[in-house]
Amino acid sequence: MNDVDRSVPPAEVGRLARAVLDAVGTVVVGKREALELVLAGILAGGHVLLEDLPGLGKTLTARSFAQALGLDFRRLQFTPDLLPADVTGSFLYDQRSGDFSFRAGPVFTNLLLADEINRTPPKTQSALLEAMQEKQVSVEGVTYRLDEPFHVLATANPIEYEGTYPLPEAQLDRFLLRVSFGYPNHDEEWEVLRRRIARRREEAEIKPVVDSGTLRAMQAALEDVVVEDSIGRYIVALTAATREHPSVLVGASPRGSLALLLLSRVRAVLDNRDYVVPEDVKAVAAPALAHRITLRPEMWLRRVDPSFVVGEVLESTPAPASGALPSYAAGPSGR
Repeated sequence: MNDVDRSVPPAEVGRLARAVLDAVGTVVVGKREALELVLAGILAGGHVLLEDLPGLGKTLTARSFAQALGLDFRRLQFTPDLLPADVTGSFLYDQRSGDFSFRAGPVFTNLLLADEINRTPPKTQSALLEAMQEKQVSVEGVTYRLDEPFHVLATANPIEYEGTYPLPEAQLDRFLLRVSFGYPNHDEEWEVLRRRIARRREEAEIKPVVDSGTLRAMQAALEDVVVEDSIGRYIVALTAATREHPSVLVGASPRGSLALLLLSRVRAVLDNRDYVVPEDVKAVAAPALAHRITLRPEMWLRRVDPSFVVGEVLESTPAPASGALPSYAAGPSGR
């Protein structure tokens, strides 16, 4: 039986997802909400941009999810001298066979950590675009398919601009959502130290909760999560409202609506439901839409954050009644 032919009901997806989060939470302390968003991006089949200050657990989060999900993991440090071939791989001459053979690059994996992606020039950044969107890599006219699942978790430093190459809007739009962790509070930071003392070594290992086949089955099961027409129109209205906001130069594209749809389905199963309610959409609106918004120049001078725009859009866009649940969604995993 093919991995994706496994039948996994939405309730089981939610249970397994929470087990994965619990496992990752043994290593990454006190960031449950941010971890849920990262996992939502993976379950929804997308890529995640982790934008935050150094030392806040971005790399640790990526490695921990790879271990808990049973995925092959590679880390690629992006630097100013990194070449596209260092990402995709290249043809090398084999003296024994007298022919050129393809040596695959680090992009041929299940979970790729693109560390400090904004430190490499656009030519190398673009080497990831085809892989992220088409799940394939083209080298010297030859196309290679990437094995599924394939996800990119990219990190970026939001305040250090010297020696960096900001991601263009087209590449930002390829990320399903953007997540920030923020500083831990005092108790959480002490818990990090306490756990480090207890394990008596630097590395923290997580046993796999699922494997790659189960992950693909979980992703396929999300297609069974019901989205009522009123919820779908609410998603479209939110995205369209970002294009009409007076502070916005360019609003979110239809890809933003798709991101809201996919992520809200994951939020539903995490809450033990097989149908989406407006609260699911609201919970993922800022991570899914803020990085797709380009503000007017005067807004940057006033340090207006795109997330603030999304907040205003949420307040001004009427949500359908939460009680208007689809009758065909009722069942064991429903009410």
